[in-house]
Amino acid sequence: MYCSPALVIAALPFLVSASPFEELSCDGVSIPIAKRSGFRNPDGVVDVTKLQAGLRQTLFRKLLRGFEAFERNTGAAHPSASQLKRSTKRGKGDRLIDDGDELWYGSITVGTPPVTYTVDFDTGSSDLFLPGFDCDSTCSGHTLYHPSKSSTSSDVGKTFKLRYTDGSAVSGEQYTDTVTVAGYKASQQRLGAATTYFSGFQSDRFPADGILGMAYESISNYKASPVFQSLVSQGQVSVPVFSFYLSESGSELFIGGTNKDHYTGAFTYMPVTTHGYWQGSFDGISVNGKTVVGGQSAIIDTGTTQVIGDTQSVQAIYDAIPGSNYIGSGTWTSRPIDVWKVPCDINTPVSITFSEEFQISASTFNLGVSFDLGTCVGGFGAVDGLGTWIIGDVFLRNVYTTFDLGNNRVGFASLA
Repeated sequence: MYCSPALVIAALPFLVSASPFEELSCDGVSIPIAKRSGFRNPDGVVDVTKLQAGLRQTLFRKLLRGFEAFERNTGAAHPSASQLKRSTKRGKGDRLIDDGDELWYGSITVGTPPVTYTVDFDTGSSDLFLPGFDCDSTCSGHTLYHPSKSSTSSDVGKTFKLRYTDGSAVSGEQYTDTVTVAGYKASQQRLGAATTYFSGFQSDRFPADGILGMAYESISNYKASPVFQSLVSQGQVSVPVFSFYLSESGSELFIGGTNKDHYTGAFTYMPVTTHGYWQGSFDGISVNGKTVVGGQSAIIDTGTTQVIGDTQSVQAIYDAIPGSNYIGSGTWTSRPIDVWKVPCDINTPVSITFSEEFQISASTFNLGVSFDLGTCVGGFGAVDGLGTWIIGDVFLRNVYTTFDLGNNRVGFASLA
């Protein structure tokens, strides 16, 4: 295994400036991660309702909650928040269907002695939570966190509650404990021990025990340092970089640099413009070599399946793909959540440009056979009112992606 040259920060505390020189770093460690798809039926047919539900989860579970935390923590409204808040005021607490997103999960340990848990490594959120020892039946099948069995656990004396649009929530008590990721230890790391999980996190639908957020502290509902930032500030990770390689097999999260085995050439970087999500902008989206969408704000999110934009822009993309058809929006939401069908043998080139153009393969753009068995579901979806695009796995599976905390940027490189 090899590491790439990585920028070395001059001092370790969170968000210090990077030094202007490069140095070879080979102390990174990889974590194998597995994929679980929640929107396909056992026969492989795409359940469009679940796929649409995943978009709704992105709209409300992540963005709205993150925007609210950003404003609480920083005292300023998130730049993309106004449009989303206008759109959600029209909602009526409609039924929330279980999460249909892709889930990339791997193992961590928590406590002393260490106990192993599986978590969804999610760049679209910032907090770590696990099912607690006193969780009700909604946590059945998960490994429970027992603070009394850990000599390094401490009760913070605060509760947490992550609300959902149907009135359900993940809630519980906040603790600090030792959290180990790929052999790196974060001491006194803030985490939540849930006393209740809503149905989408029950073990038959959510195989991981919890979620480990990897975005910035400013969208933390605990108002506390996320795990990776703790590893950096505590001197555990000398290179403030983590990277994702997402594939059908052999996927990994690499902590402390990049794994040269999985990419080739130089990285193209997107500067992070708002330190909440990993948010910047792309230069354009092209279909068959022609630009059909200009530059837009974008959040890079490993916890989202599709590439999600506004309806007008996404419609323009599908208009340029021969044989595309609009399926429709979910009837259970106050705002349109749109999905399109494409020919199953689609070969129309689609790309996103971040200074450099990166192609989306037909195999990742095609999410699978749709319910009518005659067409397939396209990899771009639409939700109006977000104020930003969300770049999910449909794109990220085509590139090697590195998240550079020291320089506040996201890098993309061609796969090896």
